[in-house]
Amino acid sequence: MAKLKITWRKSALGYAPNQRRTIRALGLRRLRQVVEHSDSPVVRGMILKVRHLVEVEEVEE
Repeated sequence: MAKLKITWRKSALGYAPNQRRTIRALGLRRLRQVVEHSDSPVVRGMILKVRHLVEVEEVEE
């Protein structure tokens, strides 16, 4: 199963509170932090909501 590497690239200040909560729910706490999640529809939906703030790469195990 593929994994997604998510990097927080742009500050969430000035964006809607639900987008800031989505960033937190992805496990991101600081700018330029990188987290890995398994590829699932739930995670893809969260990424879609904040796609302008993060960078995503697919990583093969």
